[in-house]
Amino acid sequence: MAWIWMVLAAGAVLLWAISLGRVLSSAAPSCVPSSPQFMPPLSGDRRSRNVLLVVAHPDDESMFFAPTILFLKSKGHSIHILCMSRGNADGLGDTRKEELYHACVSLKFLKQIMSLQIPHEQVKVLDHPKLQDGFHEKWDHGLVAELTMEHVQLWAIDTIVTFDSYGVSGHPNHKDVHHGICKFLHTNRQGNVEAWELASLSILRKYSGPIDIWLSSLTSFAWTKQPIYTLVNSSPSRSYEAMAAHRSQWVWFRRLFVMFSSYTYINMLRRI
Repeated sequence: MAWIWMVLAAGAVLLWAISLGRVLSSAAPSCVPSSPQFMPPLSGDRRSRNVLLVVAHPDDESMFFAPTILFLKSKGHSIHILCMSRGNADGLGDTRKEELYHACVSLKFLKQIMSLQIPHEQVKVLDHPKLQDGFHEKWDHGLVAELTMEHVQLWAIDTIVTFDSYGVSGHPNHKDVHHGICKFLHTNRQGNVEAWELASLSILRKYSGPIDIWLSSLTSFAWTKQPIYTLVNSSPSRSYEAMAAHRSQWVWFRRLFVMFSSYTYINMLRRI
């Protein structure tokens, strides 16, 4: 009986290694399927997009959205981050705010001799009394929409990326951010902003590391109801470095999370 478990373990290690090799095989972050329909360059003088990543807490950008950030930076798009809270549930709000700025330095794409990172002035961390970090905190969707509108106008945003309705981890604040963005889209009468959500995965896929690239890629090719794109992070070490910048959160189980989470290696995005 023991040999069966040994064979299964060896097979899992081999599959992990093959999958990691597939992730690392590209010289730059990639999209599956490769399609000009996914965030194509804008027409006119300004070809690059102004993308707003809306998250709930400092470290969300590193734990969940690193493949998206690195892919968009590799395409020359400008990334802005709007963090709806300081993550002050444990009284570390000021520390976590500064850690987010440091993480954004790690989330950079190296293009020839240029280092394309997220500038400090394109990151905003809010501290609204009605939007405080906590599992039992209910956030006003209208307020989230209002604050999003302010920063869309401030930064001339044309594209938003955020959580889906489950919020990856199921955290209520993540869900409220999603519903707030949906409310913003409903009230934005100009309709000049498109929005994408990060698909939440089952627990098995969530902790399958790079192995999930096969199922995610297959889903992107086969899904016909609504286009869904898989973004592959060719430099997963960037995710590790970015999360390590959140030193107050860099405890042992988050180190394991970054290693085994499929969100370190791939993101699946679909239109809201």
